Amino acid sequence: MQPSRTLIEGSLSRGLILFALPILCGNVLQTVNGSINSVWVGQFLGEASLAATSNANTVMFLLLGGVFGLSMAATILVGQNIGAGNLQEAKRVVGTSATFFAALSAVMAAAGWLLSERLLAAMSTPAASIPLATAYMRVIFLALPFMYMYAFVMAVLRGAGDSKTPFYFLVLSVALDIALNPLFIFGLGPVPRLGIAGSALATFVAQAVSLVALIASLYRRKHVLCLHRDELGLLRIDGAIVATLIRKGIPMGLQIFVISLSSVLMLSLVNRFGVNTTAAFGAGWQVWNYIQMSAFALGMAVSAVAAQNVGAQKWDRVAATARIGVLYNFLLTGSLILLVEIFGRSALALFLPVGSPALPLAVHANRIVAVTFVFFGVSTVLFGVVRATGAVVVPLLILTLTVLVTRFSVAYVFVDRWHSDAIWWSFPLTGAALAACALIYYKFGGWRTARMAPAVPIPLALNAQRRTPQAATHERASQGARRQ
Repeated sequence: MQPSRTLIEGSLSRGLILFALPILCGNVLQTVNGSINSVWVGQFLGEASLAATSNANTVMFLLLGGVFGLSMAATILVGQNIGAGNLQEAKRVVGTSATFFAALSAVMAAAGWLLSERLLAAMSTPAASIPLATAYMRVIFLALPFMYMYAFVMAVLRGAGDSKTPFYFLVLSVALDIALNPLFIFGLGPVPRLGIAGSALATFVAQAVSLVALIASLYRRKHVLCLHRDELGLLRIDGAIVATLIRKGIPMGLQIFVISLSSVLMLSLVNRFGVNTTAAFGAGWQVWNYIQMSAFALGMAVSAVAAQNVGAQKWDRVAATARIGVLYNFLLTGSLILLVEIFGRSALALFLPVGSPALPLAVHANRIVAVTFVFFGVSTVLFGVVRATGAVVVPLLILTLTVLVTRFSVAYVFVDRWHSDAIWWSFPLTGAALAACALIYYKFGGWRTARMAPAVPIPLALNAQRRTPQAATHERASQGARRQ
């Protein structure tokens, strides 16, 4: 099975949306799966168990945020090589990355198993929840290698231009997780009642089965990036590739951390106004998570599409990817915001008790905050394009300055005068600033001369065929930058 060439040939508008939709649907599935698991634990095992899973999942979110950056770096490396037509180099990236991800996940799983209880105590987890959270977290840490390797394989396939196959096996994973949760929590027949550890075990089994099935499917279909017996030497660690994964992946992973930290800081201000305002913010955040999924999906999609076209030296298509991605963001994210505006009260009420005084507060906050995610989507798409060349530090700095520093500062300065409205308005104001900075960097920044390392060699014949005036200009700029 050859890698898809639809990302560097044919209609970009059609190719990008078909590539992004499976990623978006996968994000929705994972979020729904997490919500269903929380219902089983919260409704049937009680508040202490729900608090236990919340604390444990906070740790896991940070760990998976880190692997997000590393997997995106792998996506870009593979994508550039696929676009350049250099399949052997792409396989070398796959081999080194597979060994690196496996070793990293094994070390983190062992450390997490041993340190689970100490980590939970350091987070001030309620005493009643620590034994439950420890039991849950230890099983989840055992599942971590499967989670990391699953993320890695999905990243490789996206880099090769395939987002459908990861989605199909994600459906399998989510279906297994949902079906096995009640079985392992409550027990049935020979299956013992495992309580909260059963919820973690369901995730473990779902991830393991889906990963094995996915890899088996790739070998059965003879995917071009599969490593065979005579290529096992490619599994040896290549220091240059690992250095690239770390150097480029960490800044991308830190973007998730910045967004999470910003939410924590804003919540500290929201808490000043009492439980109803906090509940309103919590309900709003549940809805906003679904709105911003389209932006995240488009960001991941344009990175893979742009990476292949960077490798192919088709800079006109790189620019078109940015334009089309921004347009799709306005259509998808704008449509979701419109739906939430129309059905906002009903959607927010799902997360609040009947007749809650927090509901009108949540509706008011949503009307101010929701538009933020159109701006966020613009920046996510543009940053997704520029990082396809290896430019990852400036987007992180812009995100930190606007979403973290400026947003909290604006809310903090005006909170005594405008009360909770200062918090709500800080979101769209800094979101607009983020989009503007992203556009300025995209237009005038030096991201076109950035590069992933190691360099992606382009076969001479392909290079001659694919050179365009834009490619020649980029090459001269890159040579000048390296001389400087």
